[in-house]
Amino acid sequence: MNKEERSSIIGTLVVVLIGAGLAVAGSQGGHTVAGIPIYALCIALAFLIQWIAFIPAWLNRTEKFYDLTGGITYSTVTLLAILLTPDIDARSLLLAGIVIIWAVRLASFLYLRIRNAGEDRRFREIKQSFGRFLLTWSLQGLWVAFSLAAALAAITSTLRLDLDIFAIVGFLVWLTGFAIEVIADRQKSAFNAKPENKGRFISTGLWSWSRHPNYFGEIVLWIGVAVIALPILRGWQYATLISPIFIVLLLTRISGIPMLERRADQKWGGEAEYQSYKARTSVLIPLPPKAK
Repeated sequence: MNKEERSSIIGTLVVVLIGAGLAVAGSQGGHTVAGIPIYALCIALAFLIQWIAFIPAWLNRTEKFYDLTGGITYSTVTLLAILLTPDIDARSLLLAGIVIIWAVRLASFLYLRIRNAGEDRRFREIKQSFGRFLLTWSLQGLWVAFSLAAALAAITSTLRLDLDIFAIVGFLVWLTGFAIEVIADRQKSAFNAKPENKGRFISTGLWSWSRHPNYFGEIVLWIGVAVIALPILRGWQYATLISPIFIVLLLTRISGIPMLERRADQKWGGEAEYQSYKARTSVLIPLPPKAK
């Protein structure tokens, strides 16, 4: 085993330990099954699904169902929480509903995009290394765990509250973010589907106000989920509010915007038109384009 493989295996262990810490924090004040916190079971399932899917993915050196597995995991984990937790109320059903709607929509969109493209370029080198590929799948388990953290804490909690202003405001925030994400994705898909736009960048619609409006929508909708869950949280469960913070860090500092910006600069950085687009268009938050 070379140094890179060892580092990846160690990274996977660290990811699992972080997930375990989240499971302990989110389980406080939650229902149990046979003495085991339902919250912890949900976090464990998020990782287990990834590792099961990793086996055929590694054997076939394919990433084509990576995003689809992520969506299935979100839905499965959420449904498990609903099925195992007694006295499910309207807030829990609302949280479960909006999470599953988002997961099914995004996973199917990403799966069809990768199927049409033939591959996900991010995985070209990663899928040739057992350790790196396993770490990537494990990170998806952690991504699911962190994203769902606040929602799962509220669903599995022993505390129940009627729908209130937090639920209403949170849902409206989620709906706004979801709409922005869906519209941005559809606009880009329609743009790329036209032969005359092959190899070009989109600068119309929401993309004229933001270079990454879909990511902005993603961040906003998870903030909405956290707002709905907030009144139920107590003690260590407040740590699950890391959910929207994690999404922001992931998309703005790790695998989202930085990666896409580098790729765009490599592809169009020498074009005056693209430089003009960058100069007048907000990176993330949709804002009116700056005057040329």
